Amino acid sequence: MHQPAQRDLSDHRRAKRLHRVLVCAAAVPVMLIAAGCSSDSGSDDGAGKDTSGVGATTSADATAAPTVQAAAYRKLPEPCAVLSAKTLTELVPKGAKSGKEGTSSDTASRGSCSWTSLDNNGVKGSQFRWLNVSLLRFDSSQTQGEGDQLAREYYKKQVQEAQSVTGAKNAKSEPVAGAGAEATAVRYDLKKKEGAFKQQTVVARVENVVVTIDYNGAGLAGEKAPNADTLTKAAEKAVKEAVAAVTSANGTGADTGTGTGASSAPKSPSASPSKTASVSPSPSATKKS
Repeated sequence: MHQPAQRDLSDHRRAKRLHRVLVCAAAVPVMLIAAGCSSDSGSDDGAGKDTSGVGATTSADATAAPTVQAAAYRKLPEPCAVLSAKTLTELVPKGAKSGKEGTSSDTASRGSCSWTSLDNNGVKGSQFRWLNVSLLRFDSSQTQGEGDQLAREYYKKQVQEAQSVTGAKNAKSEPVAGAGAEATAVRYDLKKKEGAFKQQTVVARVENVVVTIDYNGAGLAGEKAPNADTLTKAAEKAVKEAVAAVTSANGTGADTGTGTGASSAPKSPSASPSKTASVSPSPSATKKS
């Protein structure tokens, strides 16, 4: 009589246990979903922190970029006006007013001017003179360096080229005082079909500008050759005037401070001024022109 009641009680207890199991099982996915959401949220926060860190590093690197000292001289004088009328009369007596300016796509960075003189003495022969002034200015830049250092390297190259001209005889080099930061005079004899030429090349550097004076002379058709010492002194006088003209063109208050770089990168010349100048026009060509 009591067995059915006991059986009902057991069934009731099993039902309650089953209900608790189902409730707990249903709660597990909810907890997992909540945990997953919490984990995703944490990952986003971490990514945000990493990104801001990278941005801060990049900004710091940009701020730490090295600076370059700005070039002292920012312009060049008119190349045909760097020498006085008196000096031109001494160097090229028959061509003091015949200056021809060279072609330049950037007159603030490069310029040149040349003069030709032929003093014809008839049956006694003639005296030939040729003068060329070349000016080259270097800007400072982050990629290539400071303008005065670039000018110094070019100055050395110009001197070396003047000292290594093919066919040169009796070559001699000497420093020139009072012509910018550094200057060198190179002179030699050069035999050409028109006669024996006395060549003088004087290279000077003033801050970030290189000045090159090429001056040669010859006695033609029986006229005696000019004195090399006299020609050298004349060329040295010319280079000093040209250096002074460069300084004057930039004013006494030329910018020598530091900065982040100059306005443009240095332009290397397509041809070396000394190489071009060392080959003077022939007297016959001068007569035709």
